[in-house]
Amino acid sequence: MTSRSDDDRTSDSAIGRRGLMKCMAWAGTGVLWTISGGLAQSVLIGDAQAATRPAGALSFAQISDTHVGFDKAAHPDAIGTTRAAIARIKALPARPAFVIHTGDITHLSKDAEFDTADQLLGEMGLPIFRVPGEHDTLDDANGKVFLSRYGKGTRGTGWYSFDHAGVHFIALVNVVNLRPSGEGFLGAEQIAWIGDDVAHLSASTPIVVMAHMPLFDVYEPWGWGTSDAAPALAHLRRFGSVTVLNGHIHQVIEKVEGNITFHTARSTAFPQAAPGAPGASPGPLKVPADQLRGVLGVREIKIVRGRAPLAIVDSTLA
Repeated sequence: MTSRSDDDRTSDSAIGRRGLMKCMAWAGTGVLWTISGGLAQSVLIGDAQAATRPAGALSFAQISDTHVGFDKAAHPDAIGTTRAAIARIKALPARPAFVIHTGDITHLSKDAEFDTADQLLGEMGLPIFRVPGEHDTLDDANGKVFLSRYGKGTRGTGWYSFDHAGVHFIALVNVVNLRPSGEGFLGAEQIAWIGDDVAHLSASTPIVVMAHMPLFDVYEPWGWGTSDAAPALAHLRRFGSVTVLNGHIHQVIEKVEGNITFHTARSTAFPQAAPGAPGASPGPLKVPADQLRGVLGVREIKIVRGRAPLAIVDSTLA
């Protein structure tokens, strides 16, 4: 297992394999994000830093890849560890404004799985903003079950935006019409909508983007990226602070490209191998039972205007 420090953050240039491995870590319990004055700061829920935040800061939690319904050998009790992550969010000393779920709520898109997920996540007693993962769109209608539950007021296949405490949030869908390589896909209609959505905003407005699959190329041979992310992100280059939050790869990688900082999140269900690890492939990774809670997690997030985003600090469910 590896971990990373603030010194491991990538620069504006594209990251190489060595740098990618340095800023990859598996452990975590969900993330608490705080936005104060435009800067996004994050600590893993359970870390001592989660007890403090700047006065007047917006704080929200991120959870991802709960895969409700998964019960394979890699982790037969995914609900148990998801419940543990939820308990950590509930135990935060300062209540987050809301929770975002960056996809793969369920494992097989079944109504019963969505019902269980709604019950579990509802225990937090917080508003929840969701985007679908590819496991949430396995039904014959290509995600209609997800839309029927959570799509009110959204556009297209479920994209939307909202504003909270001076921050503009953009929720994207990149798991419909996946490319043959497995990469995510946004499509021309959604990309055009992004441009229209932000056209009225001042360049000083903090932007937070949430989607399931990464919006940068983590590892193309495994489909870990979004094929048409570049034109979508072009609409956001004029903003001073853009934070992009994703799931899908079940581990933390951070990348910085100019004003845009990308963060992938851990799963609460099962780990996956490091991108391109010898002999590995994408999918559930079995680890010794006594190590499992050390490779699962959730996140806390902070944003403060006028400074570069800080790196993620993680702790585990162990």
